[in-house]
Amino acid sequence: MSTTARALRRFERESHQYRFLETFIVIFVVILLISNLVGAKIIAVGSMRFGGAQILFPFTYIFGDVFTEVYGYAGSRRAIWLGFFASILMALICAAIVALPPAPEFTEQHAYQVVLGVVPRMVAASLIAYLCGEFVNSFTLAKMKILTRGRHLWTRTVGSTVTGQFVDSIVFMFIAFLGKESLATIFTLIWSGYLFKVVYEVAMTPLTYWIVNSLKRLEGVDVYDVDTNFSPFASGTQGAVFVPLGEDFTKAGLETAAG
Repeated sequence: MSTTARALRRFERESHQYRFLETFIVIFVVILLISNLVGAKIIAVGSMRFGGAQILFPFTYIFGDVFTEVYGYAGSRRAIWLGFFASILMALICAAIVALPPAPEFTEQHAYQVVLGVVPRMVAASLIAYLCGEFVNSFTLAKMKILTRGRHLWTRTVGSTVTGQFVDSIVFMFIAFLGKESLATIFTLIWSGYLFKVVYEVAMTPLTYWIVNSLKRLEGVDVYDVDTNFSPFASGTQGAVFVPLGEDFTKAGLETAAG
């Protein structure tokens, strides 16, 4: 047994059953899939330009913050991979449906192709950016939770979004629009989209606080990723510390865990 496990054994709840994790994962995956479907449209607001996905996609980062803050990195990792495989399935089905020959009386094949024909590329862009950005977001929040000793949630939600969305915005825009739009347009999409998502996260902080605090109260536990394996391909909750709600994760406890 590791030093962390021995020092904080009284906090461990290996068999803890979450009540709302599955529900939030389902909502998260639905929002992710819708974002992939509407991502091809470019929306103009004055001189600002946004991809259609950017209206909904910031919600996935709020969910990412909730998953990591309430359920730990393992919970977030599970949600990320489920979203990944659901998006692949959607892309394959859309591509197959578009490719199948239309009936003679079906006169909307072109419109169908315009809307759904771009989905595979958008999903590819979304998935690569999503994996990079979401894991950076979750890793940053989990580490900041230890550094802040569970206090000042806003620093973690904003800080993780600043890093995660920076990676996501660059990767997504280049994969989705390179060769279709000019570099000037792509860079405009990157900076305007990034700014929008960071401001969006800041504006949604009160709602994030409410959701996080409500879920922690309902679940009755707080999770700290003290000695977690942060590999995206790992499994299980080994290294996570489950703290009964109301217990302080003290400085002494952290120092013992770190040793």
